[in-house]
Amino acid sequence: MQPYIHEEEEKINTNFEARLLTANDYKGFAPIYDDFREKAVEQYMFELEPLEFEDFCDSVKKNLIDCLVLYENTIPVAFLVYTTAISEAIELNIIHSFKMENMAERSIYLLKKFLELTKAEREEKIVCYPMLGAQKNIVGEIAHYGFKFVGIAVLRFMMNGTNSREILKMTELSQLEENYRLTEWDDKYFEDAVEVVQEGFENSADALFDPRFKTIDGTRDIVTKIVKDLYAEFLPEATTVMLCNNEPVGFCFMNLTGGKIANIPIVSIKKDFQGKGLSKHMLKKSIEKLLYWADSGEKPITEVNTTTETNNFQALKMYRHLGFKEDYNYPQSYLPIKKDLY
Repeated sequence: MQPYIHEEEEKINTNFEARLLTANDYKGFAPIYDDFREKAVEQYMFELEPLEFEDFCDSVKKNLIDCLVLYENTIPVAFLVYTTAISEAIELNIIHSFKMENMAERSIYLLKKFLELTKAEREEKIVCYPMLGAQKNIVGEIAHYGFKFVGIAVLRFMMNGTNSREILKMTELSQLEENYRLTEWDDKYFEDAVEVVQEGFENSADALFDPRFKTIDGTRDIVTKIVKDLYAEFLPEATTVMLCNNEPVGFCFMNLTGGKIANIPIVSIKKDFQGKGLSKHMLKKSIEKLLYWADSGEKPITEVNTTTETNNFQALKMYRHLGFKEDYNYPQSYLPIKKDLY
């Protein structure tokens, strides 16, 4: 595959330079980072405020993230953030251009430099890049570099201000057979959860951009990071386990971000138990626990959110049936291993 080059790129490149952020660059970089923070919620659909500038720089110093800065005539005008510290993939987190100007041109220059810097790592790791908000406008550009895309829908169950509660209250589920029982999370179910999640996600779209799902060890890493609060605050009392003859066959995990936004990172059922409506039972029980906390004031939860593929019609139907509403969608892009020559 030959790299795609914009017709005007050679002229533009004479004014561009991209390099990794260092302590010597912090002062000049601060204004563009502040510009990003101002736009993070509205333009990039962030649920919470990004790191403060000092905390961001500290993460760079600790090698938790890498920041590639684009300079135009020696002035910082855009940046790209990525990390390899969280999963087995190279996670491209954000591309931002100052005041959203020349987004496509600047993004392509940063992306080419990023691909150069990560060439050795990409022989063994995929690149995943959630193109939230305004970033989806550069889908056409990055497609030329071998990126592929999965449509992701974001769904929300709002505690107030919508009819989500009313829909849930009116939802009637078939009665569970007597050999089935719902219970909350216990650490004794950890290895069962790893097995159930790996079986459910091994061949899913999620495994395309998070290859950990393809192996037991990789899935164990995912579940460990959920229950050990590495992604967000784990909520064991709101994480529901489906038992059949006292053996775990399904899991609905729940965590909390910023003390008020609940998230469902994973719902999985053993293949032999799929198609029986068991996921709805787990989801409803988990949401009812969150509602209890919200109403009692124990936890000031304002919403529950989750994601699924835009073409996973069965999952979308299930969430809608329980009161979730689709908020927006975005392209989850990924660059497969050894699919490019840069």
